Amino acid sequence: MLKFENVTKKFGRIIALDNVSFEISEGEFVFITGPSGAGKTTILKLILKSLKPDQGKIFLAGKDIAKLSSKKVHKLRQNIGVVFQDFKILPERTVYENVSVALAVCGVGQSEWKNRVMSVLEKVGLSERLNLFPSQLSGGELQRVSLARALVVDPHLLLADEPTGNLDWETAEEIIKLFDRINKDGKTVIVATHHRGLIDKMKKRVIEIKEGKLVSDSKVKKKSSDK
Repeated sequence: MLKFENVTKKFGRIIALDNVSFEISEGEFVFITGPSGAGKTTILKLILKSLKPDQGKIFLAGKDIAKLSSKKVHKLRQNIGVVFQDFKILPERTVYENVSVALAVCGVGQSEWKNRVMSVLEKVGLSERLNLFPSQLSGGELQRVSLARALVVDPHLLLADEPTGNLDWETAEEIIKLFDRINKDGKTVIVATHHRGLIDKMKKRVIEIKEGKLVSDSKVKKKSSDK
C-alpha cells in the first residue's frame, strides 16, 4: 500500500529524514515513534504530499506520488483520513456539522450526509453528542469528533499525528483502542506518537525514527490467545 524508498527531506541545513525506507501493507496498523523532532510528522506530511522529498520516492497504492498532478493530489487526499493532536475542530459548528464538513469538501451529495455522519458517530461513540458544540465536549470527545470527520469519507488510509498528546492516560488508551477497532474493520492505520506506554501495550508493528534515521522496524507476532 505504502512504500518509502530512500527518502531524504531537508529544511535548510536540518536533515528531517535521512535515507528512510520502509513498506506498509494494506490493512496494517503501524506506530511511528521517536522523540520530538525525530521526523515522525515529516513522514505523515510527505504521505499527504504537503511536503516533497529532496531525494527518494514515495509510492501509495502503487503510484509514485511525486508525479501526481495537483488535481490527482486532491483525489489522493480524499482517500486519506487525518487525525491531529490539536483536533482542528470548528468551534462554531456542532459535532454533526463538523463531521459533515468533510463530506462537503469531498463533494458528497447532501442526500448521503445524514446516514454517513450518524453511522460514523455511532462507531466512535458520539451519537448522543451530535448537537453539542466543541466547548461542551471533553478532550477525548473532541478527538473522537476529529476521528469521525476523518472516517466519514471512508478513506483507505488513516493517519494520526500524536492523537493522544493532549489526553490523560485512560482517555488516550480508549482512543488507541478505537483506532485498533477501525483497523480491524479493514482500514490501514498509521499512528505517529512518542507514547511508549501505549505502543508497548498494543503490540503492533513499530517503526522507530531518531534524528531523521530509521533505527528499527519491528513486527510483533501476536500470540494465539490474543484477540
